[in-house]
Amino acid sequence: MTEAVLEGVRDLSLERPDGRIVAWSEFGDEAGLPLLRVPGTPGCRYSLRADRGPWTQRHLRVITTERPGFGASTRLPGRGFGAPADDLAAVLDHLGLEAVHVMGGSGSAPHQLAFAAQHPDRVRAMTVLVGAAPCTEDEAGQMIGLNADAHGLVQKGDVEGLRRLMEPIRTAMLDDPIVAFRAVMDRAPAADRAVMADPQWQAELAVASTEALRQGVDGWADEAFALASPMGRRGLGRGPDVGDLVARAQGRKRSAVGRTTCGRPSAKRTADHVQRKRRPSRRLSPSGRDTRRATCPRVTLRRPPGKVRHRSPGNLAVKALANPSRSPARLPYLPERRARSGQEPGDTR
Repeated sequence: MTEAVLEGVRDLSLERPDGRIVAWSEFGDEAGLPLLRVPGTPGCRYSLRADRGPWTQRHLRVITTERPGFGASTRLPGRGFGAPADDLAAVLDHLGLEAVHVMGGSGSAPHQLAFAAQHPDRVRAMTVLVGAAPCTEDEAGQMIGLNADAHGLVQKGDVEGLRRLMEPIRTAMLDDPIVAFRAVMDRAPAADRAVMADPQWQAELAVASTEALRQGVDGWADEAFALASPMGRRGLGRGPDVGDLVARAQGRKRSAVGRTTCGRPSAKRTADHVQRKRRPSRRLSPSGRDTRRATCPRVTLRRPPGKVRHRSPGNLAVKALANPSRSPARLPYLPERRARSGQEPGDTR
């Protein structure tokens, strides 16, 4: 079954300077438009769409990553969001890619924001779907059972208690991912349960869950502590604090990620698709009087093939996370909307 589910998927990895292995998968034409996907929690490089036909139709080169402690990637105890963000940049360096589209959801959200904060020149546009964010106790009580229990243990700093909670769930998911996942998603709405009934989706879930948790629960526990902590306080490394970015977005202040000028993306950031036009410095009336003051250059954005809008990735990502009631910024041509046979499996966050 694994071979059929992973048909056309290429497995790759690299070694980081600290000796860790970082793994990822690729699907699609290597000459296609690169899309960097960051899976939810717990997820891995095999957390793919069950129906990958739309990727092929759009000539995408889909790069699906995984974080330390999941799948084939070496664990990094006590990590925050900074090290995984640097790992993403290392993957792009290895592949010889510069700026790419980035997409993810749920537990990937703060990792995506850290990537945008630390490596803004590597992001052309970013989409965050149902992004995880720091929550209040009342909000935690509205989570699915597993996430609510884990949140309480993390707030207490109970590492062993968290492991005891996760171990039987991991064992059950390895034995029968479908039954275990349904038990975890005990509060899932009817639409989600309909997706889970699709055989193609179930086959993908089984492969992704088995691979994501094959090392044990340590990587999962590390991520739970990172997600429940104030964003940006656990190893963001350099650049603006992610928690501050969210606060700024909520306060409608300009984000430190993807700075803009006069509401337009920076000309330096969009140099490949920018055409500078200078307005006439003078406009003379019939009498010879100058009726117009000199103006600064105007920046006109040219859309590359595919009609991709170039916006400020940092601002879009932060606003999508900070304002969950609003529709997140998304790439209009990417078919990541929930569908009966296309829903991405394995995300319980």
